[in-house]
Amino acid sequence: MRNPNELLDHQTELENSEMQAPSKIGDRSTSDVVVRLRTQDSRDDWLYCHSHILIEKCKYFADRLSDNWPTCQIIDSRNCVEVYCQESDFDHHVNVLRLLYVATDGLLNDMWHGVRNALGILQVAVDLGCPQIVTACVSYLEAVPWEEAEEEEIIRIIPNMGAEAEPILARLQPVNPSAILGIFLSAIRFATSSPSSSMADLKSSAQEQLEYMITEDDDAPILTADDEIKSEVKQCVKRLFSRFNNVLEALLAEHEESISEEEKMQLFQSHLLDLSWACQILSKMEIMREFASSWVDASDKIIKATEQSSRTTEIVEIKLKVIEVAAKVLEAIGYGTVILPTAKRLHLVKLWLPFARATRPLIDSATTDDEGTMTFKPDGELWQSLESTFVSMILALPSGDQTEILTEWLENQHIHYPDLTEAFEVWCFRSKVAKRRLGL
Repeated sequence: MRNPNELLDHQTELENSEMQAPSKIGDRSTSDVVVRLRTQDSRDDWLYCHSHILIEKCKYFADRLSDNWPTCQIIDSRNCVEVYCQESDFDHHVNVLRLLYVATDGLLNDMWHGVRNALGILQVAVDLGCPQIVTACVSYLEAVPWEEAEEEEIIRIIPNMGAEAEPILARLQPVNPSAILGIFLSAIRFATSSPSSSMADLKSSAQEQLEYMITEDDDAPILTADDEIKSEVKQCVKRLFSRFNNVLEALLAEHEESISEEEKMQLFQSHLLDLSWACQILSKMEIMREFASSWVDASDKIIKATEQSSRTTEIVEIKLKVIEVAAKVLEAIGYGTVILPTAKRLHLVKLWLPFARATRPLIDSATTDDEGTMTFKPDGELWQSLESTFVSMILALPSGDQTEILTEWLENQHIHYPDLTEAFEVWCFRSKVAKRRLGL
């Protein structure tokens, strides 16, 4: 052990050398403190440090090296501070000690080596009370992009670290409801505006996110569809359907030379895709009535425009999309979401049932190529759902109309689809007991 005078002389030598050159971690010739990092796995590393740096920049070491600390260990003729940590945090403790020696904040920004490493350093810096490192680390994490796994790690760690780390979570904070409304309305207007094909991906993304915004899953919808939102959505879809009607008129026009047949069909298909998506939105908001009425009024033209085209793969895809939209509209009508007069419901069954019957074999045969690979994939439940809808619609018609439809079905060579067996069984029962039931 050195006597007090020797220690004083050593401290004076250290101070003089510090005035000449900046201290460096690990420099035994100028060090007056040993930081002993230890883990439960028996890892035990000594880092030669300098008390004036540790005391100035770290509250933990300032407390440990103060006169108020009850005990002081001596190792290698130096004060010793033991720090216990988990093995997974060992390197982060070493990095924090190294960062204490960085002279300026600007240099700190180049020393994080990624989000995960910065998170580990931040936790240690908060625990040890290193405000300069905490501030620099928070600034780094607040500014850089995060990968999905990193974001989940940040959500797990940062909320428990107090106010000094809160700026990191700024990008994750809930948005003002009025701002959410503004972006929703802007997105719905764009998604239903029928932009040029060059913006198809942007439109598709907007449509996908709009549906996500109003869907209840593990979390509540981002916004509730109030009267203002419903009104704007209905107006946007109404304008979309108006443009779709214009495309129909152009397809059915006998002398229309301003646009080629191929371009007309591309527009037809594009609008059908938009209408199919619009059905999803309207259904979730429970405002299908106006759209269903517009589709019903245009049904004859839609089928005529579809049937007059040649049977290319593109036309098969168009017919599939027509069936998908029709199925959604018919479902809303068949199960009472949209109420229509008997005459219109009868007309719809007589119009769309034969179309579905003829279209299914065409689509089934065209969904695979010569090698058996799927060229496009219809909804697996589409045909079953549509069949159930037809049964429901038929059974809601007057018995005489039911008889006519079922007679045609039994005489048709395509009796297997749609399978109206359930409707036939109910008709048989109702017909047999009708006099007795009504007589009672």
